[in-house]
Amino acid sequence: MTLTQRWLLPEGIDEVAPEDAARLEQLRRELIDRLQTWGYQLVTPPLVEYLDALLTGPAKMLELQTFKLIDEMSGRLLGIRADMTPQVARIAAHKLRDKQEVLRLCYIGNVLKTLPVCQGTSRNPTQLGAEIYGHSGAESDMEILQLMIEALGIIGFEKEIVLDIGHVGIFGGLAEQANLSDEQEHALFVALQRKALPEIAELLTQYQLDSNSHDMLLALAELNGGTDVLHKAQHTLAKASASVLSALESLETVAKMAAKRLPNVAINFDLAELRGYDYHTGMVFAAYQAGSAHALAMGGRYDGIGEDFGHSQPATGFSLDLKEMVANSRAASEQQQAISVVWQDDVEQHKTVEQLRSKGDVVIYQLSGTEVTANKALVKQNNHWVVVETGTEIRG
Repeated sequence: MTLTQRWLLPEGIDEVAPEDAARLEQLRRELIDRLQTWGYQLVTPPLVEYLDALLTGPAKMLELQTFKLIDEMSGRLLGIRADMTPQVARIAAHKLRDKQEVLRLCYIGNVLKTLPVCQGTSRNPTQLGAEIYGHSGAESDMEILQLMIEALGIIGFEKEIVLDIGHVGIFGGLAEQANLSDEQEHALFVALQRKALPEIAELLTQYQLDSNSHDMLLALAELNGGTDVLHKAQHTLAKASASVLSALESLETVAKMAAKRLPNVAINFDLAELRGYDYHTGMVFAAYQAGSAHALAMGGRYDGIGEDFGHSQPATGFSLDLKEMVANSRAASEQQQAISVVWQDDVEQHKTVEQLRSKGDVVIYQLSGTEVTANKALVKQNNHWVVVETGTEIRG
Protein backbone atom coordinates (compact mmCIF):
# COMPACT_ATOMS: atom_id res chain seq x y z
CA MET A 1 0.00 0.00 0.00
CA THR A 2 1.38 3.37 -1.03
CA LEU A 3 1.43 6.39 1.27
CA THR A 4 -1.32 8.00 -0.81
CA GLN A 5 -3.53 4.92 -0.50
CA ARG A 6 -3.23 5.01 3.29
CA TRP A 7 -5.10 8.31 3.32
CA LEU A 8 -7.98 7.07 1.19
CA LEU A 9 -11.40 6.47 2.71
CA PRO A 10 -13.96 4.06 1.23
CA GLU A 11 -16.29 5.67 -1.29
CA GLY A 12 -19.18 7.37 0.47
CA ILE A 13 -17.43 7.33 3.86
CA ASP A 14 -16.42 10.75 5.11
CA GLU A 15 -14.75 12.44 8.03
CA VAL A 16 -15.59 15.78 9.63
CA ALA A 17 -12.96 18.51 9.99
CA PRO A 18 -12.73 20.63 13.18
CA GLU A 19 -14.89 23.58 12.06
CA ASP A 20 -17.75 21.38 10.82
CA ALA A 21 -17.33 19.02 13.77
CA ALA A 22 -17.75 21.92 16.19
CA ARG A 23 -20.83 23.10 14.28
CA LEU A 24 -22.20 19.56 14.23
CA GLU A 25 -21.83 19.20 17.98
CA GLN A 26 -23.30 22.65 18.63
CA LEU A 27 -26.36 21.82 16.52
CA ARG A 28 -26.72 18.40 18.10
CA ARG A 29 -27.04 20.02 21.50
CA GLU A 30 -29.37 22.77 20.30
CA LEU A 31 -31.66 20.37 18.44
CA ILE A 32 -31.90 17.80 21.21
CA ASP A 33 -32.53 20.58 23.73
CA ARG A 34 -35.31 21.95 21.51
CA LEU A 35 -36.87 18.52 20.99
CA GLN A 36 -36.88 17.98 24.73
CA THR A 37 -38.74 21.26 25.26
CA TRP A 38 -41.50 19.72 23.13
CA GLY A 39 -41.58 16.70 25.45
CA TYR A 40 -39.45 14.33 23.37
CA GLN A 41 -37.30 11.97 25.42
CA LEU A 42 -33.85 11.08 24.10
CA VAL A 43 -33.03 7.41 23.48
CA THR A 44 -29.80 5.88 22.20
CA PRO A 45 -30.17 2.55 20.38
CA PRO A 46 -27.11 0.29 19.99
CA LEU A 47 -24.85 0.54 16.96
CA VAL A 48 -25.08 -3.22 16.33
CA GLU A 49 -27.79 -5.78 17.03
CA TYR A 50 -28.48 -9.40 16.22
CA LEU A 51 -29.39 -9.33 12.56
CA ASP A 52 -32.73 -11.14 12.92
CA ALA A 53 -33.85 -8.59 15.55
CA LEU A 54 -32.50 -5.60 13.63
CA LEU A 55 -34.36 -6.57 10.44
CA THR A 56 -37.71 -7.39 12.03
CA GLY A 57 -40.97 -6.22 10.46
CA PRO A 58 -40.75 -3.26 8.05
CA ALA A 59 -36.98 -3.10 8.70
CA LYS A 60 -36.59 -6.18 6.47
CA MET A 61 -36.35 -3.78 3.53
CA LEU A 62 -33.05 -2.55 4.99
CA GLU A 63 -31.31 -5.91 4.54
CA LEU A 64 -29.37 -4.89 1.43
CA GLN A 65 -28.33 -1.64 3.15
CA THR A 66 -27.08 -3.43 6.27
CA PHE A 67 -23.45 -4.34 6.91
CA LYS A 68 -23.17 -7.79 8.49
CA LEU A 69 -20.53 -9.38 10.71
CA ILE A 70 -20.09 -12.35 13.02
CA ASP A 71 -20.24 -11.87 16.79
CA GLU A 72 -17.03 -13.45 18.11
CA MET A 73 -18.70 -14.07 21.49
CA SER A 74 -21.92 -15.81 20.43
CA GLY A 75 -21.16 -16.83 16.85
CA ARG A 76 -24.41 -15.19 15.76
CA LEU A 77 -24.81 -12.84 12.82
CA LEU A 78 -24.85 -9.14 13.72
CA GLY A 79 -25.99 -6.14 11.71
CA ILE A 80 -24.76 -2.55 11.88
CA ARG A 81 -27.76 -0.22 11.88
CA ALA A 82 -28.58 1.43 8.56
CA ASP A 83 -31.55 3.36 10.02
CA MET A 84 -32.36 4.15 13.64
CA THR A 85 -36.12 4.48 13.17
CA PRO A 86 -36.93 0.73 13.50
CA GLN A 87 -34.70 0.52 16.57
CA VAL A 88 -36.52 3.38 18.26
CA ALA A 89 -39.84 1.72 17.41
CA ARG A 90 -38.62 -1.45 19.13
CA ILE A 91 -37.66 0.52 22.23
CA ALA A 92 -41.08 2.20 22.24
CA ALA A 93 -42.91 -1.12 21.82
CA HIS A 94 -40.85 -3.16 24.24
CA LYS A 95 -39.19 -1.17 27.00
CA LEU A 96 -41.49 1.85 27.21
CA ARG A 97 -44.85 0.37 26.22
CA ASP A 98 -46.41 0.85 29.65
CA LYS A 99 -44.89 4.26 30.42
CA GLN A 100 -47.26 6.65 28.66
CA GLU A 101 -50.31 6.46 26.43
CA VAL A 102 -48.67 8.88 23.98
CA LEU A 103 -44.91 8.55 23.81
CA ARG A 104 -42.55 11.10 22.27
CA LEU A 105 -39.00 9.97 21.55
CA CYS A 106 -36.03 11.58 19.79
CA TYR A 107 -32.66 10.19 18.77
CA ILE A 108 -29.38 11.04 17.09
CA GLY A 109 -26.48 8.86 16.02
CA ASN A 110 -24.39 7.60 13.15
CA VAL A 111 -25.72 4.93 10.82
CA LEU A 112 -23.87 2.94 8.16
CA LYS A 113 -25.17 1.90 4.76
CA THR A 114 -23.69 -0.57 2.29
CA LEU A 115 -24.77 1.69 -0.57
CA PRO A 116 -25.54 5.42 -0.79
CA VAL A 117 -29.23 6.32 -0.96
CA CYS A 118 -28.47 8.29 -4.11
CA GLN A 119 -25.33 9.19 -6.01
CA GLY A 120 -22.96 11.43 -4.11
CA THR A 121 -24.56 11.00 -0.67
CA SER A 122 -22.79 9.72 2.42
CA ARG A 123 -22.89 6.10 3.51
CA ASN A 124 -22.31 7.08 7.14
CA PRO A 125 -24.83 9.86 7.83
CA THR A 126 -25.63 11.32 11.25
CA GLN A 127 -29.33 10.61 11.64
CA LEU A 128 -31.50 12.81 13.84
CA GLY A 129 -35.20 12.23 14.26
CA ALA A 130 -38.31 12.47 16.39
CA GLU A 131 -41.30 10.13 16.69
CA ILE A 132 -44.74 10.21 18.31
CA TYR A 133 -46.24 6.84 19.29
CA GLY A 134 -49.81 6.18 20.35
CA HIS A 135 -51.73 8.85 18.43
CA SER A 136 -53.34 8.45 15.02
CA GLY A 137 -54.85 11.89 14.40
CA ALA A 138 -53.86 14.81 12.21
CA GLU A 139 -52.69 16.74 15.29
CA SER A 140 -49.66 14.50 15.75
CA ASP A 141 -48.89 14.69 12.02
CA MET A 142 -49.00 18.48 12.27
CA GLU A 143 -46.80 18.51 15.36
CA ILE A 144 -44.14 16.49 13.56
CA LEU A 145 -44.31 18.80 10.53
CA GLN A 146 -43.96 21.87 12.73
CA LEU A 147 -41.10 20.30 14.65
CA MET A 148 -39.26 19.36 11.45
CA ILE A 149 -39.53 22.90 10.06
CA GLU A 150 -38.36 24.30 13.40
CA ALA A 151 -35.35 21.96 13.37
CA LEU A 152 -34.42 23.05 9.85
CA GLY A 153 -34.62 26.67 10.98
CA ILE A 154 -32.21 26.01 13.83
CA ILE A 155 -29.77 24.42 11.38
CA GLY A 156 -29.97 27.44 9.08
CA PHE A 157 -32.62 26.54 6.52
CA GLU A 158 -35.33 28.92 7.70
CA LYS A 159 -36.03 30.51 4.30
CA GLU A 160 -37.37 29.26 0.97
CA ILE A 161 -38.53 25.93 2.39
CA VAL A 162 -41.03 23.94 0.35
CA LEU A 163 -43.00 21.21 2.09
CA ASP A 164 -44.14 18.37 -0.15
CA ILE A 165 -47.03 16.33 1.33
CA GLY A 166 -48.71 13.18 0.08
CA HIS A 167 -50.68 10.23 1.44
CA VAL A 168 -49.86 6.63 0.50
CA GLY A 169 -53.37 5.57 1.51
CA ILE A 170 -54.81 7.29 -1.57
CA PHE A 171 -52.93 5.17 -4.11
CA GLY A 172 -53.25 2.10 -1.90
CA GLY A 173 -57.00 2.54 -1.59
CA LEU A 174 -57.47 3.10 -5.32
CA ALA A 175 -55.32 0.05 -6.14
CA GLU A 176 -57.39 -2.08 -3.78
CA GLN A 177 -60.65 -0.72 -5.19
CA ALA A 178 -59.43 -1.62 -8.71
CA ASN A 179 -58.45 -5.13 -7.55
CA LEU A 180 -54.92 -4.76 -8.89
CA SER A 181 -52.57 -7.69 -8.44
CA ASP A 182 -49.30 -7.15 -6.58
CA GLU A 183 -47.43 -7.11 -9.90
CA GLN A 184 -49.83 -4.59 -11.44
CA GLU A 185 -49.72 -2.38 -8.37
CA HIS A 186 -45.90 -2.39 -8.34
CA ALA A 187 -45.63 -1.54 -12.04
CA LEU A 188 -48.08 1.34 -11.64
CA PHE A 189 -46.27 2.50 -8.51
CA VAL A 190 -42.96 2.71 -10.40
CA ALA A 191 -44.56 4.66 -13.25
CA LEU A 192 -46.26 7.08 -10.83
CA GLN A 193 -42.96 7.84 -9.13
CA ARG A 194 -41.57 8.97 -12.47
CA LYS A 195 -44.78 10.83 -13.36
CA ALA A 196 -44.59 8.93 -16.67
CA LEU A 197 -48.08 9.76 -17.95
CA PRO A 198 -47.92 7.79 -21.25
CA GLU A 199 -46.67 4.71 -19.40
CA ILE A 200 -49.36 5.09 -16.73
CA ALA A 201 -52.06 5.38 -19.40
CA GLU A 202 -50.70 2.32 -21.22
CA LEU A 203 -50.62 0.23 -18.05
CA LEU A 204 -54.16 1.19 -17.09
CA THR A 205 -55.39 0.27 -20.57
CA GLN A 206 -53.69 -3.12 -20.27
CA TYR A 207 -55.32 -3.73 -16.89
CA GLN A 208 -58.83 -3.34 -18.39
CA LEU A 209 -60.25 -1.64 -15.32
CA ASP A 210 -63.71 -0.24 -14.87
CA SER A 211 -64.01 3.36 -16.04
CA ASN A 212 -64.10 4.85 -12.53
CA SER A 213 -60.91 3.12 -11.35
CA HIS A 214 -59.19 3.85 -14.65
CA ASP A 215 -59.98 7.57 -14.55
CA MET A 216 -59.11 8.03 -10.89
CA LEU A 217 -55.74 6.26 -11.15
CA LEU A 218 -54.93 8.14 -14.35
CA ALA A 219 -55.70 11.48 -12.70
CA LEU A 220 -53.52 10.74 -9.68
CA ALA A 221 -50.21 11.73 -11.31
CA GLU A 222 -51.50 15.22 -12.09
CA LEU A 223 -53.04 15.92 -8.70
CA ASN A 224 -50.24 18.05 -7.32
CA GLY A 225 -50.03 21.70 -6.36
CA GLY A 226 -51.36 23.98 -3.63
CA THR A 227 -54.36 23.43 -1.38
CA ASP A 228 -56.68 23.82 -4.37
CA VAL A 229 -55.49 20.36 -5.46
CA LEU A 230 -57.28 18.87 -2.47
CA HIS A 231 -60.56 20.45 -3.56
CA LYS A 232 -59.99 19.18 -7.09
CA ALA A 233 -59.25 15.71 -5.72
CA GLN A 234 -62.54 15.67 -3.82
CA HIS A 235 -64.30 16.00 -7.15
CA THR A 236 -61.97 13.79 -9.22
CA LEU A 237 -61.94 10.99 -6.63
CA ALA A 238 -65.56 11.36 -5.55
CA LYS A 239 -66.31 7.71 -6.39
CA ALA A 240 -63.31 6.38 -4.48
CA SER A 241 -63.56 4.09 -1.47
CA ALA A 242 -64.12 5.37 2.05
CA SER A 243 -60.43 4.87 2.92
CA VAL A 244 -59.38 7.19 0.07
CA LEU A 245 -61.90 9.86 1.05
CA SER A 246 -60.73 9.59 4.66
CA ALA A 247 -57.12 10.11 3.54
CA LEU A 248 -58.16 13.22 1.59
CA GLU A 249 -60.00 14.52 4.63
CA SER A 250 -56.91 14.08 6.80
CA LEU A 251 -54.83 16.05 4.28
CA GLU A 252 -57.39 18.85 4.30
CA THR A 253 -57.23 18.96 8.10
CA VAL A 254 -53.43 19.19 7.99
CA ALA A 255 -53.64 21.89 5.29
CA LYS A 256 -55.86 24.05 7.52
CA MET A 257 -53.54 23.57 10.50
CA ALA A 258 -50.43 24.30 8.44
CA ALA A 259 -51.91 27.55 7.12
CA LYS A 260 -52.00 28.81 10.72
CA ARG A 261 -48.90 27.17 12.19
CA LEU A 262 -46.55 27.37 9.20
CA PRO A 263 -47.65 30.55 7.39
CA ASN A 264 -44.21 31.19 5.88
CA VAL A 265 -43.72 27.71 4.42
CA ALA A 266 -44.79 26.95 0.86
CA ILE A 267 -46.77 23.71 0.82
CA ASN A 268 -47.24 21.45 -2.17
CA PHE A 269 -49.65 18.50 -2.10
CA ASP A 270 -48.66 15.61 -4.36
CA LEU A 271 -51.18 12.77 -4.27
CA ALA A 272 -48.84 10.52 -6.26
CA GLU A 273 -46.00 10.99 -3.76
CA LEU A 274 -45.37 7.43 -2.58
CA ARG A 275 -42.01 7.63 -0.83
CA GLY A 276 -41.82 4.75 1.64
CA TYR A 277 -44.93 3.08 0.20
CA ASP A 278 -43.90 -0.31 1.61
CA TYR A 279 -43.35 1.21 5.04
CA HIS A 280 -45.61 4.20 5.58
CA THR A 281 -49.36 3.87 6.00
CA GLY A 282 -50.62 7.45 5.86
CA MET A 283 -49.34 10.94 5.27
CA VAL A 284 -45.78 11.24 3.91
CA PHE A 285 -43.80 14.44 3.59
CA ALA A 286 -40.43 15.92 2.70
CA ALA A 287 -38.89 19.38 3.06
CA TYR A 288 -36.89 20.93 0.24
CA GLN A 289 -35.14 24.17 -0.50
CA ALA A 290 -36.84 26.01 -3.33
CA GLY A 291 -35.32 24.91 -6.62
CA SER A 292 -33.66 21.79 -5.21
CA ALA A 293 -34.72 18.19 -5.84
CA HIS A 294 -32.84 16.83 -2.82
CA ALA A 295 -34.88 16.49 0.38
CA LEU A 296 -33.51 18.16 3.51
CA ALA A 297 -35.69 16.10 5.83
CA MET A 298 -38.53 13.63 5.42
CA GLY A 299 -40.95 11.47 7.32
CA GLY A 300 -44.46 10.19 7.56
CA ARG A 301 -46.99 8.05 9.36
CA TYR A 302 -46.49 4.35 9.94
CA ASP A 303 -49.39 3.00 11.97
CA GLY A 304 -49.09 -0.56 13.21
CA ILE A 305 -45.43 -0.13 14.10
CA GLY A 306 -44.31 -2.45 16.89
CA GLU A 307 -46.65 -5.26 15.84
CA ASP A 308 -43.68 -7.59 15.37
CA PHE A 309 -42.62 -6.79 18.93
CA GLY A 310 -46.04 -7.57 20.37
CA HIS A 311 -47.34 -4.02 20.73
CA SER A 312 -48.91 -2.50 17.62
CA GLN A 313 -49.46 1.25 17.79
CA PRO A 314 -49.86 4.27 15.51
CA ALA A 315 -46.80 6.44 14.96
CA THR A 316 -45.50 9.36 12.94
CA GLY A 317 -42.09 11.00 12.76
CA PHE A 318 -39.33 12.63 10.74
CA SER A 319 -35.59 12.28 10.29
CA LEU A 320 -32.70 14.12 8.65
CA ASP A 321 -28.96 13.76 8.10
CA LEU A 322 -27.42 16.37 10.38
CA LYS A 323 -23.91 15.92 8.99
CA GLU A 324 -25.14 16.65 5.48
CA MET A 325 -27.11 19.63 6.79
CA VAL A 326 -23.96 21.09 8.37
CA ALA A 327 -22.03 20.68 5.12
CA ASN A 328 -24.76 22.45 3.14
CA SER A 329 -25.93 25.02 5.67
CA ARG A 330 -25.40 28.68 4.88
CA ALA A 331 -25.11 29.52 8.58
CA ALA A 332 -21.51 30.34 9.42
CA SER A 333 -19.82 28.68 12.37
CA GLU A 334 -18.94 31.07 15.15
CA GLN A 335 -15.21 31.17 15.77
CA GLN A 336 -14.67 31.09 19.51
CA GLN A 337 -11.90 33.42 20.58
CA ALA A 338 -8.98 31.77 22.31
CA ILE A 339 -6.89 33.01 25.22
CA SER A 340 -3.23 32.03 25.31
CA VAL A 341 -1.22 31.67 28.50
CA VAL A 342 2.33 30.63 29.32
CA TRP A 343 2.26 28.08 32.12
CA GLN A 344 3.79 29.20 35.40
CA ASP A 345 4.04 27.54 38.76
CA ASP A 346 1.49 29.96 40.16
CA VAL A 347 -1.64 28.82 42.01
CA GLU A 348 -3.49 32.04 41.17
CA GLN A 349 -2.81 31.54 37.48
CA HIS A 350 -4.22 28.02 37.63
CA LYS A 351 -7.32 29.22 39.47
CA THR A 352 -7.89 31.98 36.92
CA VAL A 353 -7.54 29.52 34.03
CA GLU A 354 -10.05 27.19 35.67
CA GLN A 355 -12.51 30.05 36.21
CA LEU A 356 -12.24 31.13 32.57
CA ARG A 357 -12.77 27.58 31.29
CA SER A 358 -15.74 27.06 33.60
CA LYS A 359 -17.36 30.08 31.91
CA GLY A 360 -16.78 28.48 28.52
CA ASP A 361 -13.70 30.43 27.45
CA VAL A 362 -11.01 28.62 25.47
CA VAL A 363 -7.67 28.87 27.27
CA ILE A 364 -4.65 27.34 25.55
CA TYR A 365 -1.36 26.72 27.32
CA GLN A 366 1.41 27.88 25.04
CA LEU A 367 4.14 25.30 24.50
CA SER A 368 7.73 26.51 24.24
CA GLY A 369 8.93 27.14 20.72
CA THR A 370 5.42 27.09 19.27
CA GLU A 371 2.95 29.65 17.96
CA VAL A 372 -0.63 29.99 19.15
CA THR A 373 -3.40 31.68 17.18
CA ALA A 374 -5.22 33.67 19.83
CA ASN A 375 -6.94 37.02 20.14
CA LYS A 376 -6.20 37.42 23.83
CA ALA A 377 -3.60 36.48 26.41
CA LEU A 378 -3.68 35.84 30.13
CA VAL A 379 -0.92 37.89 31.73
CA LYS A 380 0.04 39.03 35.20
CA GLN A 381 -0.35 42.73 35.89
CA ASN A 382 0.01 44.30 39.34
CA ASN A 383 0.01 40.82 40.93
CA HIS A 384 -3.30 39.94 39.25
CA TRP A 385 -3.93 37.64 36.31
CA VAL A 386 -5.92 39.49 33.65
CA VAL A 387 -6.98 38.89 30.05
CA VAL A 388 -5.64 41.41 27.55
CA GLU A 389 -6.16 41.89 23.83
CA THR A 390 -3.29 40.77 21.60
CA GLY A 391 -2.57 40.13 17.95
CA THR A 392 -3.67 36.92 16.28
CA GLU A 393 -0.33 35.12 16.60
CA ILE A 394 1.68 34.59 19.76
CA ARG A 395 5.09 32.93 19.76
CA GLY A 396 6.18 30.85 22.72
